[in-house]
Amino acid sequence: MDDPKKKILVVATGNAHKLREIAEIFPAYEVISQKQAGFSGEAEETGKTFAENALIKAETACRALGLPVLADDSGICVSALGGAPGIYSARYAGEHGNDKKNRALLLKNLENASDRAAYFECAAALAFPGGETLVATGRTYGSILTEERGEGGFGYDPVFFSDDLQKSFGEAAAAEKNAVSHRFRALTALKELAGGDMA
Repeated sequence: MDDPKKKILVVATGNAHKLREIAEIFPAYEVISQKQAGFSGEAEETGKTFAENALIKAETACRALGLPVLADDSGICVSALGGAPGIYSARYAGEHGNDKKNRALLLKNLENASDRAAYFECAAALAFPGGETLVATGRTYGSILTEERGEGGFGYDPVFFSDDLQKSFGEAAAAEKNAVSHRFRALTALKELAGGDMA
């Protein structure tokens, strides 16, 4: 708790990259992980959509902590693969969170594809103790490159060529990516939905 004047925003994630990105989008808040807030449980992501999984994560941590909790679920959807990896993006290659293997499998599965169109989708959910849960989604469009480009970002960023930026997310500075990212769009929409609750 670095700044006593800042409100705390608990995020249901242990992903340091994600926490940093959310902190940049919500500068008025001190963004902390659910573990830092005292909840180390894992919500079972049994949803069939990004929105359902975000809801499960936010409400599980909110019930345990008695605090407002923000959760998101996101992934990459590729046209030529019928929308895959989708909600399975983080464990596409079988092992949860192995970004390198996930990217390698995606490139392999698209080897002969002429249609490389793709989008990142994010659903963000904000659960309030004893209250409602707000959900908003955001997308950012582009295509899958034939090889990795750039050292930045995380997940599929080095293979995703952004229509907005005309470069890969791996080549983009954090501020550039955050200005057009699916997470930024979902969280901005969520902020508008929450109105005074996020002031």
